[in-house]
Amino acid sequence: MKGNSTLKYIAKEMGISVSTVSRALNGKSVVKEETRKKVLEMAKKLDYVPNEVARSLQKSSTETIAVVLPDISENFFAKIVKGLEEVMVKYGYMIIIADSHEKAEKEKKYVERLYRRRVDALVLATVDCTGEAAAPFLSSQTPVVFIDNIPLLNDIDVITVDNMKASRIATEHLILAGHKNIATIIGSKTETTGIERLEGYKQALLQNGISYDENLVFYGDYKMESGYEAMKKLLEKREKIDFSAVYVTSEKMTYGALKAIREKGLRVPEDLSVVGFDIHNFNDDRKRIITTVYQPEEHIGKQVGELLIKRLKGTEDPPKTRLLLEPYLIEGDTVKKMM
Repeated sequence: MKGNSTLKYIAKEMGISVSTVSRALNGKSVVKEETRKKVLEMAKKLDYVPNEVARSLQKSSTETIAVVLPDISENFFAKIVKGLEEVMVKYGYMIIIADSHEKAEKEKKYVERLYRRRVDALVLATVDCTGEAAAPFLSSQTPVVFIDNIPLLNDIDVITVDNMKASRIATEHLILAGHKNIATIIGSKTETTGIERLEGYKQALLQNGISYDENLVFYGDYKMESGYEAMKKLLEKREKIDFSAVYVTSEKMTYGALKAIREKGLRVPEDLSVVGFDIHNFNDDRKRIITTVYQPEEHIGKQVGELLIKRLKGTEDPPKTRLLLEPYLIEGDTVKKMM
């Protein structure tokens, strides 16, 4: 059921006018929020909204790009947005940023609102591996680029770092320094960033003849407090399961882990070596530089921007892109050489 027939059907079923249905769908005129919600729910069931909005977007542009992030306070995301903005401003686009606070439901609500506002494209660091939040954009063929955590969907645009390689680099650096028993603090079990970084850690151990020990693996949520709590639990195990180094897979979790190490009265790297992930300030107490694996963040943002311009301005629609950018190691003074 398409076009005007769908509008009439919704209007008849809800007992409202066709013009009210139209206003609720286009999101530009005043309609009671309760009515708008019911209209959108019914339209979604009929697969009407995505197709109609797609036709509208073909005719006009809001010159606006939406970016939905799990935590805008992260230096990582700030630098990506900086790179993205550098490209988009040249073509007259402005950027709207929304913070989902790591909440899938909040992410979904933001994306729905942005979709109704007819932004020209979406950049999404999703916290939901199903990709459900982006469904309206994907269905309408509005450009979407996923960064950081990647949903389990086919035929989508993805630009992120090679997370498995990043973990291999970090873990191998510790191994080359003579460490055999290496603990790790990983991010979410349900997000590809956490899954892939753990897999890279495992690969590095295996390739160097070191057995994987799940007792040396703890999980966090990328926040400082979770890194602190995970490190405390690891240190409690140290009497039974010895380890000389820890690899922490996010900036904030690294700072949390360092806090727990200090509270225990241990020194870095004399008592425990540390490699972080994406550390920007490079020092936790202005006395040491933290060894870290690093992502080319601004380059990620620029690559996202260039891909969006191809999608928005190009006369042809090129195949979907899945680009994994190269991580690299910045060596500090938080790793002790054991030999």
